[in-house]
This record gives sequence, C-alpha cells and structure tokens, in this order.
Amino acid sequence: MKKIFIIFLFLISVAYPQQFNLAWLSDIHIGYPTAEQDLINSVNDINANDEIEFTVISGDITATGTLNELSKAKSLLDKLNKPYYIIPGNHDTKWSESGCTDFIKLWGNDRFVFEKDGFLFIGLHQGPRMRMADGHFAPEDLRWFDDFFESDLYADKKLIFITHYPLDESISNWYEMLNRLKRLNTKLVLFGHGHSNKVYDFISFTGIMGRSNLSGTNKSSGYNIISVIDDSVFFYERTSSETNLWHKLKLESLQKDSSSNGDIAVDFSINDLYPDVKPLWKFNTGFTIGSSASVNDESIFIGDASGYFYSLSYNDGTANWKFRTDGPIYSTSALMDSFIVFGSADSSVYCLSNVTGSLIWKYKTNAAVLGSPLIWENTVYIGGSDHSFYAFELKSGKLIWKFSELIGFVETQPVFYKGKILFGAWDEYFYCLDARLGKLIWKWKSDREGIFYSPAVCKPVISGGIVFIVQPDRKITAIDIESGNELWRTGKYQVRETIGISNDSSRIFIRTMNDSILAIPASKELKDPLWITNCGFGYDISSAQIIEKDGMIFYPTKNGVIYSLDSSKGKILWKYKVTNSFVNTLTVIDKNRVIATDFDGNITLLIAKE
Repeated sequence: MKKIFIIFLFLISVAYPQQFNLAWLSDIHIGYPTAEQDLINSVNDINANDEIEFTVISGDITATGTLNELSKAKSLLDKLNKPYYIIPGNHDTKWSESGCTDFIKLWGNDRFVFEKDGFLFIGLHQGPRMRMADGHFAPEDLRWFDDFFESDLYADKKLIFITHYPLDESISNWYEMLNRLKRLNTKLVLFGHGHSNKVYDFISFTGIMGRSNLSGTNKSSGYNIISVIDDSVFFYERTSSETNLWHKLKLESLQKDSSSNGDIAVDFSINDLYPDVKPLWKFNTGFTIGSSASVNDESIFIGDASGYFYSLSYNDGTANWKFRTDGPIYSTSALMDSFIVFGSADSSVYCLSNVTGSLIWKYKTNAAVLGSPLIWENTVYIGGSDHSFYAFELKSGKLIWKFSELIGFVETQPVFYKGKILFGAWDEYFYCLDARLGKLIWKWKSDREGIFYSPAVCKPVISGGIVFIVQPDRKITAIDIESGNELWRTGKYQVRETIGISNDSSRIFIRTMNDSILAIPASKELKDPLWITNCGFGYDISSAQIIEKDGMIFYPTKNGVIYSLDSSKGKILWKYKVTNSFVNTLTVIDKNRVIATDFDGNITLLIAKE
C-alpha cells in the first residue's frame, strides 16, 4: 500500500507540474507513554517517502513543556531528511518550566514563515502562556503578523496559516486573527488540538483540524499528507498500514474579503449596566502580562513577557521608570519599604529600589524563576524552576537557605504561618517548610495521580491552623498545618485553582467551573455553604484568585469580566468587562479601586463610585 501511494504521488506530480506534497504532524506529546515510538515511526515513514518535500508541525510537541521533553522531541524531529517547520501548543506553554523560553532556545523561534510555489506559509501559536486560560494570540505576535503584511510583497500571496487551536471561542481573541485572515488571500487554516481529522467552515476560508500522532487516541499512530495540485488540496491520513483520502477542497472558491464588513467585535455592553464603574486610566506595555500588579502610595509595579519591569504613576498611569531583565517576567513582585523583589525567566531573582528602579541585588539560580516572592520579616521567600525553594536576606540578597527536594517547578506565591512556609509545586506535592532553617516539615499529596493535578497554582489560604487549597482535580482540601494531616476533602463544588479568604479568616471563597462563586466556613469540618451565587459567567477555568477587601470580594473571569460581590451575602454589586482575555489576580486597593492586568498587555485602574 505504501509503495502504491508513493507511485501515485509521483504520477500526479508529473501530470500536474504545479504540485507539491507535505507531511503534517500534530499533537506529538512527547512524555506520554507511546509518544516517542509513535514519532519515530512517523519520522521514518516520512523519510521513506521521496515525494514529501517538507513537514509542518502544529503544536503540542510535548506533554508538559519540560526541557527534557522538548529536547527529546527535537532529537527525533531532527532526523527528518527534509525541512520541517514547527510551533508550540498549549501543552508546551501552559506548563513550561522555562517560562516558554526553552522552545525558542531549541528551535530558534516559536513562529515561522516561508514560501513554496506561490504559497505563503505562516505558523503562529496562541499559548496560553503560563496561565490556565483559553488560547490567546499575544499582542507581540499580532504586531509581528501586522508588520509582516505591511509589505505589498506578501499582501496578495496565497496564504496557508498554521496554528494550534481552532479559530473559535477556545481562543479568547480568535476574532483578532479571523478578521485579519479574511482581509488577506487566505486559502486554508491548519490546526491541531482536537486530536482528530475534522473540517471547519470559517466562512471566508476552510479550516482543517489534524489528527494526533499518538497511537493512544487513534488505533494506530499517524499523520496527514497534504497534496496541493493547482487549485485543489487533498488530505490523506497516513498510518503504518494504510493511506486514506479523507478530504479534498478547491481553493478557487475561497474569496478574499478586504473590507471590514462582517468583522467580529467584542460585546462590552455589560459595562452599560454599571455606569458608576469606569477606568481612570489604562497603560499598555505591548506584551503579554502574566502577573498581578503591586502597589504603594505613589506607584504601581508590573513586569511583562518582554522582560521589562515597570513603575507607573498611580495618578495617571504614566511610566516612572522601567528596568530590563533578560527573560519574560511572570512573577508578581513583593514590596517592603523601598525594596521591590521579583523573579524572571532569565533565572534570576531581582531586588530593585522601588523609587529609582536601580538594581540593589540580583541572585542567579539554575533555571527560570516563575514563582512570586513573599517578604516576611526582612526575608524573601521564593520558588524557582530548578526544583528549589529559596530564602534571602531582603537588604543584601544573601542566601539564607535553599531547599532542593522539589521534583517540579514553583509558580505560586507561598504563605507564612507561625514559622512555617507553605506552597505547592508542579510535582503533585504541597510542601510545609521550616521558615528559619528551610527543612521539610511535611508534604502532602492528593489521591489523584498526575502532574496536571498538582496543587501548584492556587495561593493557599489559612485560618486557625488550617491551610485550604484547591487544585485541578476539582477538589478543595483542608490540611492541619501542625501535623500535615488531611482534615477533609471534597469534589462536591467542582472547583479548579481559584480560592480566597475573608479578612477575618472566617470564610473561604471558591469559584466553581460553571457560573458560581460560593462561601463556606473556614472550619476543620466541612460545612454547608454560607451562600452560593450564580454569576452567570459560564464555564471558567481561570487561575486568578479571589480577593476580599472592605466587605467585598473581587474576581476576574477568563474572558475579562470583573465581578464584585458582597462577601457576607454573595450579592452581585457590579460587573465590568476590561478585555475578552485572561485577567490576572486583581490588585484591590480598596472597595472602590481595583487594578487589573491582562494578557493583552494592559494595566487598568478601575474606579467604582459609591
């Protein structure tokens, strides 16, 4: 069958001179049980087919984006005897221990562009970068895309666009790319993510979802072969035993629409319902922001994916100063006196003067620092991606201790309780360390196996010697801090990674994955909710935390709607939509002033008039 198919490709290449063939791999997932052998099989099969001229790979190269997984994938893909072009997927970016930098270091870029026989191929991913959220085309990537097409040289080229997610509401700003593509001579969009072959109608052009290379999802590992013949495209599913034509389409019927007619726009009409809530100012850095703002009386502080760390005027949002690191910043900074501390994916912990932005000290670790610091009694506590947790003297940066028994990286902020430091990591464990010595007191692991269910994202909350955590296994857990014993654990409310606590520590706030926010007593026994509010925000997987201030709680959804509720009764007080993308945990100054940061690179100061 294989020889017959190769002969067929050769014959049509002779009959149709404007013809080429490419292999299309997707969702390789190195790290899953069969993934390595599955990829070896496909690489060998592609190499044996002389009619295939190049390969495109549409994301999810690994299971969790570790350097080990990425390096293994590259070593196998580099055995292809023809060129290949590759982008990451959400599995390579969301759980990336490097802050999404290892992919670029290995392959040189996380996007691609090339031409072939009058066709322009562009590959661009949509993360999400480091946070549990919908996919999102980063502002820096959209700017790159726009800059590329400023030249008349490419404006009318026949475009084949390769990405990872389908161009639908699984991407928070899918409309940004759809609106752009329909103005170009877009002929086809290729994507993965769904692990199966499927045809999508994007009105102005056709979208094709490609199967996973894994044998676990399908009966046999495999990939797609695409034959472009004049005005037609043929899609063949290739496995070890057979090659089947499963779809064909004609390109001549797909028309370019250079107008803005029919552009998709975001609905912000919800803001008309609460006219007393308005932005005082907005500042845009131009790059993804994956951390929350810190604030003092005069300034607001934030870092972004460009590696810059900013101080903004609290009054009007203008920049006071900015400091550049050598890697993306996903760490929320911590303030004390004139010091401000944060981590960078360049593997360093930084301490700056929050007045001038000058460097006070810098500590180089062995991997990215994606965790957020806690400053307690002039000591800085922070976790890194080198499987270590650190304590530093605030003023000098001197290392006090280093705990190196982690198996995964840290992205959360720790909490302090009576001489103990508590935090989770991407290794399935929740840790309790001696804050003075850095020694392990206890660690806890849930009954749900798997790295993806680690209690690594939520900022733990504490009441009466009990620490409460939530994690992706949909459960909330109460643990006795002194002993490390589990007091209770329930999946009744289908939570994920969002939790909060009242200022008096009497109530725990949790967000369910569908519509609701609720409050339960902070108790050593599981008790019935004090209130449950159906907020109507739909399915929500955001990892932003709930903050209480002045008798009100604040929470931003994965699609940018900020909710304010009465914390005692759960009554919705107001809503405001700042964006359609992920909003980080809010920085609440008081009940009338909230600072929001988001994936679009915005820092927004909201004012709610009484």
